[in-house]
Amino acid sequence: MNVREATAADEQTLLELSEALFDENWTRPWPRPHVTRALWQDKLVLIAEQEGEPVGYAFGELRPGENVHVNVVYVVPERRRRGAASALLGEFASRAREQGIEHMSLDVATGNHDGREAWRRLGFTEWALRLTVPLERLEQPRENGDSYGSLHVQTDDPDAVAAAVAKYLPRLGGSGGRVEPPRNGWVAVYAQLIDRDRRGRDRLASELSNATAAVVCSLAVEDGAVVRYVLFERGSVVDEYQSVPEHFGELPPGDVVALGANPTVVSRLTGADPARLRAVARTAASANELPPADELLRQVAEVMGLEGAGRG
Repeated sequence: MNVREATAADEQTLLELSEALFDENWTRPWPRPHVTRALWQDKLVLIAEQEGEPVGYAFGELRPGENVHVNVVYVVPERRRRGAASALLGEFASRAREQGIEHMSLDVATGNHDGREAWRRLGFTEWALRLTVPLERLEQPRENGDSYGSLHVQTDDPDAVAAAVAKYLPRLGGSGGRVEPPRNGWVAVYAQLIDRDRRGRDRLASELSNATAAVVCSLAVEDGAVVRYVLFERGSVVDEYQSVPEHFGELPPGDVVALGANPTVVSRLTGADPARLRAVARTAASANELPPADELLRQVAEVMGLEGAGRG
């Protein structure tokens, strides 16, 4: 595998590789850009070759005193898993080292599971999350209601739950936390982190499920309008429900469907009656089409047998 810096003679190759990259991977919510040399202008561009044939490329910026940020790494499908991406990044790393740079960063789409796994194998770890929203959503003021929630661990051992909460809650930026005695076979957990931080709530639920080997249900009202639950088994999500799937932004049709309750899974894990859950845990395009969020949360919790859900 040979890696070299691109020259002006490589422009057509770079245009073709960029077109192939966007055809395969463009999933951003705005239109893909026109492929021109402006994409990599003023950046370091490297080409990987095998037997004289270009098989991939990468471009990015060396930022002395900061880091090297790689904007794009692309290898043609038929030449993947043969070391081309590693060779490209290795050459970036060597050049960055010459300028005293010690860290590399790159972007990867959350839906690009193969890419994320490849970067993990090379040692990359997540340190930030890039978010997007249609501007029109920000231009239409709306009053956000209260957000609150609770976690429910399917166990009669509150001490084990309390020990796990004490271990993991501070790691996620939370503090305090209250663990209630078992009710109906579930131990409830409350904390400010659970109320205010959806991502933190789910991560804590996953850690508790792993630590206790128990089913954990995260149940919350968000923005005073949306009811959401996530069921974890051995640390993994097995069912997720959101009463207004597109409340936080437009989703692909498959994701909208995935946010509907799965009565069969919920019944297996909680003993809930599937017909009752199906009748209660409905989804809609607007919160106005459903019962008030606090009432809907109460109904969902009752079907699942979760006492003290929400505010406790």
